[in-house]
Amino acid sequence: MGSIPDPGELSELAQPSFDDFQRQTSLMTSCTLLWKELSDHFSSLEQDLRNKSEALKRKIHTLDHQTNESLNLLDRRETSIDGSVQIALRNLDQRKEAALSALLHKLSDDADTADGDGEVDNGEGLMLKLKSFCLRMDTLGFWGFVIGKKKELEGLRAEMPVALTECVDPAKFVLEAISEVFPVDKRGEKGGNDLGWACVLVLESLIPVMVDPVIGKSRMLVTPSVKERAKDIAETWKASLEERGGIENVKTPDVHTFLQHLVTFGIVNDDDLHLYRKLVIASAWRKHMPKLALSLGLAHQMPDMIEELISKGQQLDAVHFTFEVGLVDKFPPVPLLKSVLKDAKKVAASILEDPNNAGRAAYLAAKKEQSALRAVIKCIEEYKLEADFPPENLKKRLEQLEKVKTEKKKPAAVPANKRTRASNSNGGPMPPAKAGRLTNAYVSSFPAAAPTFVRSPSHGQYPAALPPYPSPPHMYGSRSPPTNPYAYSPEPAPAIAGSYPAAPMNYPAYGGYGNVLAPTYQQAYYR
Repeated sequence: MGSIPDPGELSELAQPSFDDFQRQTSLMTSCTLLWKELSDHFSSLEQDLRNKSEALKRKIHTLDHQTNESLNLLDRRETSIDGSVQIALRNLDQRKEAALSALLHKLSDDADTADGDGEVDNGEGLMLKLKSFCLRMDTLGFWGFVIGKKKELEGLRAEMPVALTECVDPAKFVLEAISEVFPVDKRGEKGGNDLGWACVLVLESLIPVMVDPVIGKSRMLVTPSVKERAKDIAETWKASLEERGGIENVKTPDVHTFLQHLVTFGIVNDDDLHLYRKLVIASAWRKHMPKLALSLGLAHQMPDMIEELISKGQQLDAVHFTFEVGLVDKFPPVPLLKSVLKDAKKVAASILEDPNNAGRAAYLAAKKEQSALRAVIKCIEEYKLEADFPPENLKKRLEQLEKVKTEKKKPAAVPANKRTRASNSNGGPMPPAKAGRLTNAYVSSFPAAAPTFVRSPSHGQYPAALPPYPSPPHMYGSRSPPTNPYAYSPEPAPAIAGSYPAAPMNYPAYGGYGNVLAPTYQQAYYR
C-alpha cells in the first residue's frame, strides 16, 4: 500500500494564487470584448450587403421600368408614324388648296390690305394679314410685316403660331424668312436696327407648329432636307464667330437667335456643349437664357455655371438660374440679392470719388443705386421672397433717391420782379425773350423807345450821368454777380437822354395802360 500524503502538502497544492485568478479574469474580459467586436463587425457587413442588395434590386427594377418605357415609346413612335404622316398629308392638302386659292384670288380685300401699308387695329386684322403671307409662302412680305410691327409684339406672339400652320412647309418658310439677317446679316454695314427679336419670335412660334400631333414634343415634324439646311446654317454661324472677334464681341440678340435656332430644329450637338455654355454665360442677363440652357442639355453643368456667374459679380442672373433649375437650397437667393445692393453701393461710392465725373457724380451714383434697387425689388416680387427679404426699406430708399432727383430737376425760382409775357395786356408789342446778350435788361410797355445800353465794367467806364451804385444782394436772387454788383440804389438816378424818367422802387400803376404794373428796372449785365 502507498503512503498517505501529508495533509499540509495537499492544502498547499490545491490553493490557487490570486495572480492566476486575475489573469484568467482579464483573459475572459478580453475574449468577451473581442467576441462582441467581431459580432458587431459581421452584423455591419451583413447589413451593408443587405442594403447593397436592395439598392441593386431597385436599380434593376428602375432599369427594367425604363427599358419597358423606352420600348413602348419606340413601339408607339413606330406605330404612330403612319398616323402622323396621314395627318401631315391631310394638312398639307388643305394648305395647298388654301395657298392656291390665295394665289388665284389674293384673298380679295384682305390680301390687298396686307400688301399695302394699312394699319392693324385689332387682333383679327393682324391674324388675317399673317395668314395671307403664310398661305402664299410670301417670306419677304411676311418678314417685312413682322419687323414693322414691333409695337404689337404681344399680338404677334399670340397669333403667329396659328398663322404658321397655314404654311405648306412651316420650317422651310421660317428659315427663308429670317435668312436676311441670320446666320449672316445680308444688309451689310447699312443694316440699321437689330432684328434679333424678330428672329427669336419667329423661331419660338415655329415650335408648336412642328410638334408631332400624336406623341407630342418628343418628335418634331421636320423634313430631313430642312433639318440638314438648319445644321448648315448653324455651322455657318459658328464659323463666323472668328470674323466677329470671338464670343465676347458677338451681340446678345445674335447669340439668342443661334441658341433658339438649335432648340427649335432639334440640332443640339453634344460636342459643342462647351461652346453653348460660354454663349449662355456671356448673355446670362437675357430673360430666356436659363430655359435655353436646359433645352441645350446643360442641366448637369448648372451648379458650375451659377458659381461662375457669382464669381463674375452677376448675382442677379445667378438668382434667375437658381430658381429655373431648382437649386435654391444650394444657392440661397437672399444673400445674393443683398450682395447686389452692396456692390451697387460700392460702385456709387467710387463714382462720387472719381474726379473725372465731378459735375455728374451725384447723378450717376444715384442712378446706379436706383437701378440695383429696382432690379432687386422686382426679383423679390417675382419669386415671392417678401417673407425672407422684406422690400419696404428698399422701396423707401428708392423713393428718397427719386425725390432727390426730382428736386434737382425743378427749375430755379423766378424772382417776383421779373417780367412776364402775360403782363402785356395793353396790346402793345411784346419784346423779345432775349435782346442780344442781355439777360436782365429793362423792358418797357411803351411802343416805341430805343433801348438804353449800359456798359459792363469790362467795357469801359460808365457815363458821368449814371454812376455805379452798390446794391443789396437780394435784388438779383440767384443771378447776382459774385463780386462788385452793379444796381440802382433806392435813390433816384439822374435822367439819361433818350430814357424814361427814373421812378421809385415801388411803381404805381401806369395810367391809361390797363393798370399794368411796370417791372422793376434792373441793371443789365454782359455774360
